[in-house]
Amino acid sequence: MAVHDHSHRSSGFHLPSFRRNRTASTSESDVSARTDTHTARAYAFASLRLFTGFVFLWAFLDKTFGFGYATPSGKGWIDGGSPTKGFLGSVAVGPMESTFHSWAGDPWANWLFMLGLFGIGLALAAGVALRLAAVAGTAMMALMWIAEWPPAKHLSDGSASMSTNPFVDYHLIYAVALIVLAAVAAGDALGAGRLWARLPFVRDHSWLR
Repeated sequence: MAVHDHSHRSSGFHLPSFRRNRTASTSESDVSARTDTHTARAYAFASLRLFTGFVFLWAFLDKTFGFGYATPSGKGWIDGGSPTKGFLGSVAVGPMESTFHSWAGDPWANWLFMLGLFGIGLALAAGVALRLAAVAGTAMMALMWIAEWPPAKHLSDGSASMSTNPFVDYHLIYAVALIVLAAVAAGDALGAGRLWARLPFVRDHSWLR
């Protein structure tokens, strides 16, 4: 009689495998860390956007109503004052000195400057149309940079210009900030950027983002 040996696999006792759990846990930690970093970055840019927007909106309000800061009380736009006459009229250096003097106080210059301040400030505060705000704001900052002309060591009358840097000043910093905010879609956090992007006319014209 033939005897057949049947091999039996013993169920035995197996220790739980921690490798799979460790891999899953590591993966989840990495995803969580990336998410936290992305969220922190989004809120950091949103904060920069809101503060920059307040700079433009405050300039508009102060020049309109004369709160006594950059614009003396009673000298606001609504009181008959000119938002551009003081700054453009005092330009004392640079290649556009005479041009700025001719623009100082002109109604078109007042309206364009004030609408620019208000529009850029509102766009930044709401987190919408950041690309338009970046273009308009960069153009405004470039003109103001030319008006102050940091490369000059002396003014037209020969006195010291008091320039502290021949190229980079706060106007360029604002311009770069506006461009960065538009590039990273900083209106998506703490703003209406996502809602704005879903509007049909904005989807069809990405430059309105």
